[in-house]
Amino acid sequence: MAENRSESVTTPGILHRVPEVLVRARGLTKRFGSFTAVDGIDFDLYQGEAFGFLGPNGAGKSSTMRMIGCVSPPTMGELTILGQDPVRDGAAIRARLGVVPQEDTLDIELTVQENLLVYGRYFGLPRSVIRERTQALLDFVQLADRAKDRVEPLSGGMKRRLTIARSLINDPDILILDEPTTGLDPQARHVVWDRLFRLKQRGVTLILTTHYMDEAEQLCDRLVVMDHAKIVAEGTPRELIERYSTPEVLELRFDPGMHEQAAEKIKDLLPGGSGGWTPRIDRARSEVLADRILLYVADGDQTLATVREMGLEPLTELVRRSTLEDVFLHLTGRRLVD
Repeated sequence: MAENRSESVTTPGILHRVPEVLVRARGLTKRFGSFTAVDGIDFDLYQGEAFGFLGPNGAGKSSTMRMIGCVSPPTMGELTILGQDPVRDGAAIRARLGVVPQEDTLDIELTVQENLLVYGRYFGLPRSVIRERTQALLDFVQLADRAKDRVEPLSGGMKRRLTIARSLINDPDILILDEPTTGLDPQARHVVWDRLFRLKQRGVTLILTTHYMDEAEQLCDRLVVMDHAKIVAEGTPRELIERYSTPEVLELRFDPGMHEQAAEKIKDLLPGGSGGWTPRIDRARSEVLADRILLYVADGDQTLATVREMGLEPLTELVRRSTLEDVFLHLTGRRLVD
């Protein structure tokens, strides 16, 4: 696995470790004819962290990942990867990357073990090194007992773990993962999360895209949210929740015949309303959906009591903490993008 190569800076009595910047982008732009897929974005990715790209379809995530993966050259701007130019040094950079594509590209006619052995030869590794790494990686992804089995009958979760193992055969400095758990059942997703978390503990740098907000919260140290080819927010999951949402969310469901009337009354609870109630957080807001009303507030239980004091009695109520999904939907909207 990649080893931590951060620098050390000494101040009186204190030793600070300065993480190495592995990927640096300034004004990064990708155009396809008149269409701008990525529009002048800036970000730094540090050694040993898990960095996520979130966004709706068409936001520019995949185009950004393809530029980082050295398979699509930037149109404009600055991009350095591992201190090198991806256009001039693409082959050298790719040799130090591991890639887990969204769709598994395993050779289903070969065995589990043979998939790793053959892939290792693409990097020109000695057979002895490939055999040693193959055994270690199959142990790591819990597939050692299936080493001689053909790939075709494996479950989706097993294939995903094998794809991750294959991506690590060259001991990459950066592991790029595109939707690493799409299509997996909850148990398989959690097994993959566990393997990725262990990789991060070992110092492997992860870059991932995902549509699962709980996955991003679980895995990412930092992330950016992209929309319309631009970065609209950046930070840790907790920072983004604190910056763009509220501590709690109150979900209310009313009788369908009372839904619209209740929504109108509840507006008075929020900034600008006429109810005289002062919310304890300036980001307090409401969202009226077809089946329920969401209130983003500081204290869900207090707000529920106030709703009842207004003479409104919901059929069901739920107080929960704000999540990254609340932030994502607030920043990008609930529109369906194909």
